[in-house]
Order: sequence, then C-alpha cells, then structure tokens
Amino acid sequence: MRQISILCALMAAFLLCLPGAASAEDLKVGFIYVSPVGDAGYSYAHDLGRQAVEQMDGVTTSYVEAVPEGPDAERVLLNMSRKDFDLIFATSYGYMDSVIKVAKRFPEITYMHCSGFKRAENVGTYFGRMYQARYLTGMVAGEMTDSNVLGYVAAYPIPELIRGINAFTLGAQAVNPDVKVRVVWTKSWYDPATEKEAALSLLDVGADVIAQHVDSPAPQEAAAEKGAYSVGYNSNMAQFAPEAHLTSAVWNWDNLYPEIAEQVVQDTWESQDIWAGLNEGIIGLAPYGPMVPESVQAEVEEAKAAIQNDELTVFAGPLKDQDGTVKVPEGDSMTDEEMLGMTWFVQGVIGTTE
Repeated sequence: MRQISILCALMAAFLLCLPGAASAEDLKVGFIYVSPVGDAGYSYAHDLGRQAVEQMDGVTTSYVEAVPEGPDAERVLLNMSRKDFDLIFATSYGYMDSVIKVAKRFPEITYMHCSGFKRAENVGTYFGRMYQARYLTGMVAGEMTDSNVLGYVAAYPIPELIRGINAFTLGAQAVNPDVKVRVVWTKSWYDPATEKEAALSLLDVGADVIAQHVDSPAPQEAAAEKGAYSVGYNSNMAQFAPEAHLTSAVWNWDNLYPEIAEQVVQDTWESQDIWAGLNEGIIGLAPYGPMVPESVQAEVEEAKAAIQNDELTVFAGPLKDQDGTVKVPEGDSMTDEEMLGMTWFVQGVIGTTE
C-alpha cells in the first residue's frame, strides 16, 4: 500500500509539471492601470475585479497604478513579464502596441488587453458594451432635465467615447426629443482639475445634468456645487455628490476576471475578442438616487429588459448625423464593426469629433 501511495504522489507531481497543467497554487496575475486606484473611477472598477481574482484559491495578484500610455507602459509590462507572471491584464486602450510588442518576447505568458483590437496567440482583447448602459443613463438624464441641455465631459475623441456619447443622446431623446447634449473634450483620462473646469463650463451654458467619460468624480462635484444633477461613470459615484447623483454607468469586472484566470489555470484559454454587455453582467447601472421618481426608474428598467431580450437595439435606424445625413436607414441597425469604428455624432450632439 505504501508503494502505491508513493507512486500516486509521483504521478500527481509529474502531471502538475506538464505544460498547460498549471495549478492555481502558483498562478501570478498582474494588472496595469492608467490612473490611480483611489476610491472611484476607471482603475478603481478594474481593481475590484482584481480583488475578486485575489480571492481565488492559491492565486496571487499585484498591480501598478498611474502608468501613462506609451514608453512607460512598455517598461512596466516588461518588468512584470520578467517576474514570471502567468496572466497580465493591461487595462487601457493606449497600452495596445506595448502589449503586442512585449507579448512576442514572452509567449508563455497570457496577456489580456482592455478595449483594444490587436490580438496574438497569447494576447486576447476584452471590453463591454457600455453603450447599452449609456443609453439607459441617457434616459434618466432626459427625464430629469429642465433646461433640455445635458453636458458631457469626455476624455478623447475616439470611437469608444463617441459611441457612448451617441448612445447617451439617443437614450435621452427617446424620452425627451428636445434634448441637446453639449460635449467638452479634456484630452486626458484623469485630470480632476480639468474635468471640473469642463463641467463648470457646461453648467455655465445651461446644462443642468452632467455626464462624463473621464475617471475622477470631479464632474459630479461640480454639478453638486451648482445645484445640478449628474450621471457618473465606471463605478458608483453617489458618495461624491449624493444630492446630485442620478445613477452611474458601471463596470463589473469581477464578473469576468476570475473566469479568465480560471481558463488559464485549466489551460482552456484561447485568444479571442470579448465584447460583453448587460446579459453577461459586465456592465450595469448604479442604484438610482432618491430624487429619481419611481416612474422613471420603472421606465428605464423596462428598456433595460428590452435590450437584454433583443427587443431594443440602441443603434437602430433611422439615425442621422449632426448635418442631417442619414447614416443608418430605417429598418437597419449598426453592425459591431460599424459601432466599433464610429466617428460621427448623432443629431442633437453639440460638439466636434476631433
């Protein structure tokens, strides 16, 4: 019996040494963030996902925050890769080329890049259909505005943000056809002072609801100071402006990151593009503020269910651009490829795409 036990132990040890038979007991997972983690915002939402991975048996995680896009990102990726990490999440669009470059040197490591489009055998991409949540928050804003002017503080004029602004506008127009959405670009993912200044400039020209696609809660605070309403992004921002905050479009990375880590452990991971939405729980809405009437909440929840049941398509025709040119005819809807490459604003948006 003792010989059989020893033999079984040796066989188990041999199997664990086989390629692809990694155990969670030695799984090292790294995360790279473009902004400080803080207590709200984009990197905070990703870090909640990291914490969920950390809870897995035998898994260790670490992260580097406030890593600028460009050469610094490549340096951090190289440093992490040299430390024998098994799985690395690079969580900002501008890390894309650095990920591809470094991944070629470390084919044994699995890399996941958020919001990008370049993949390799050991590089996958992932993002969420945040435009669905944006549409719903637009509905809330459209119902709550008195001036019919909504402000939107946004980082960079890239398809991801343009798509979100358009979805927000369409949601608002679905309940209030008179709504206009004014956009100000900050040209930065995280710059609280500039974000607040941009929000104040929108409030000064009549906006009474401020939405955002930037990382800090500064736009929420600006709205609260001026007695306006606000819509947050990335994580629930109610704590920063409780009297102003209507809801937030939020990321739920804890519903994805452990699944990817488990795939690496089980050697079932394959390079692919993940673009998940409301049905997968990757995106959602923060709780409604107490100022949002129950009738509005019910209306938004009905639209949410319709999106989940494929009864409501956000980018369905007829859709016109700012100049009145038909971009999506009635009866048609945009393909994923068209949405991912969106570079034009819908009617009702005031601002430029550059």
